[in-house]
Amino acid sequence: MTASPPRDTLPASSLTGLTYLVVGGSSGIGRALSRRLGARGARVVATGRDAERVGRLEPMEGVEFLVLADAAEFDAVDTLVRDLASEADGRLAGVVNCAGSILLRPAHLTSASDLEETLRQNLVTAFSVVRAAGRHLDDGGSTVLFSTAAVRMGLAAHEAVAAAKGGVEGLVRSAAATYAPRRLRFNAVAPGLVDTPLAARIVGNEAGRKASLSLHALGRLGSPEDPAAMAEFLLDPAHDWITGQVIGVDGGLGSVRSRGG
Repeated sequence: MTASPPRDTLPASSLTGLTYLVVGGSSGIGRALSRRLGARGARVVATGRDAERVGRLEPMEGVEFLVLADAAEFDAVDTLVRDLASEADGRLAGVVNCAGSILLRPAHLTSASDLEETLRQNLVTAFSVVRAAGRHLDDGGSTVLFSTAAVRMGLAAHEAVAAAKGGVEGLVRSAAATYAPRRLRFNAVAPGLVDTPLAARIVGNEAGRKASLSLHALGRLGSPEDPAAMAEFLLDPAHDWITGQVIGVDGGLGSVRSRGG
């Protein structure tokens, strides 16, 4: 009997005929995810907030970039998801929220406006996407949100973002229960520190990078491809028995301390 090839040598199935919406897909993890989905034949609609920046983006196979000024605006996100779901050139198979922000500040130095903006960028955008998905996705669609390893592992000066992303994790589990009868799936990816423009203030100097590396048992920061690969996995209809999960893709940050850490 011929042995099966290792799993990582098996070709990925085609996503031709499927459409995905990636909110916050113009940079970082969202851009990596959009590229991966497009390369597998999917039609990808990826949004960005800045019209000038979106207009300068280099084209990617299968990816269409649109401007979505505020992913926390329920009506704007609902309209976009509704319109994509009603189009005839491909089933809307999944929606992803990659919008977010990082505020590193202890609670006693966090203003009310700081907290409100952090909640809006991280939790309200996620809720907006879940709301629209619940209204317009059908036939086994998948929604993927992003949390952070800082929810599971307490990290200094992460109070606001940990509170917001903790809400995202509760949202995922509740939505998974609510919409399971319609075969809609809701999951989240919880990265460690990923080397993206959003994290530039943290890892943009040698001291910050060294401190960040020491927190990750595997000895490196994440690349955008790391969490993007997990989001791609969760969006694939071939993996439609996974829902209500928060999956750490974090170099061990959320659960492991090595001898050198």
